[in-house]
Amino acid sequence: MSSLRLRPLLAPALLLAATACREAPPPPAPSVAPPAAAAPRPTGPVKWGEIEGRVVLTGTPPQASSASTSATVASVCGDQAEDRSLVVGGEGALAHAVVSLQDGAGLAEPETPAPQPVLDQKQCHYEPPALAAKAGGELLLRNSDPLVHNVRAQAGTNRSVFNVAMPLEGMTLRRPLPAEPGTVQVRCDVHPWMRAVVRTFNHPYFTTTTPDGRFRMRVPEGSHTLVFWHERLPEASRTVTVRAGETVQVDQTWGVYALRQAGSGK
Repeated sequence: MSSLRLRPLLAPALLLAATACREAPPPPAPSVAPPAAAAPRPTGPVKWGEIEGRVVLTGTPPQASSASTSATVASVCGDQAEDRSLVVGGEGALAHAVVSLQDGAGLAEPETPAPQPVLDQKQCHYEPPALAAKAGGELLLRNSDPLVHNVRAQAGTNRSVFNVAMPLEGMTLRRPLPAEPGTVQVRCDVHPWMRAVVRTFNHPYFTTTTPDGRFRMRVPEGSHTLVFWHERLPEASRTVTVRAGETVQVDQTWGVYALRQAGSGK
């Protein structure tokens, strides 16, 4: 008799339990915005021209500062290590200035890929003191000294990119550069006077000036904005029109009055 009375009470309970054990339907997938469309590439055959020029610093450049080295490295580095953030040759030729196209990201790929950027350590200096590279690419590091060096790279104000020891002469390493274009500062903690800067781009149209201040760049036909950059000088730009098979001459001159202190460039 008692079991018959419990049946009406058990039925609703069993129904609730069965409902609770059913698998809940999965939540709806979050909506994802479609990726931004890449800049359209030109179609058809590309016609090429050249931009060349010379970058000059007018006036008498300041004497480079120097730091005393230690007796343990003097045989390799010398007694004094000179600051190389500003390298000026004859007639004001400015070496290691970076020249690039502002509109490079929307252009066809160049006929010849740029060589891999290399940062060497020679006689307790980074060589070259400034170089240009593709953002997200690899930087080849080399130690040509019979000394222990390290390479500490930093982007922005405090974001570490990599920090590697290079204790052996002839040692090489490859390290990735940040995916976002910008400026990477390089230091050696063992020899604090050693420093370099890497300017990176999201396109392949860039170069640096040679010791005589000259540069040359092969570009697609059309109108381009050429950007001149040096860590210790204000950025400058020029707009030029390049026709197929022609060479356009574009020179850039800064005065010594525009110089900033070493390490203060943006």
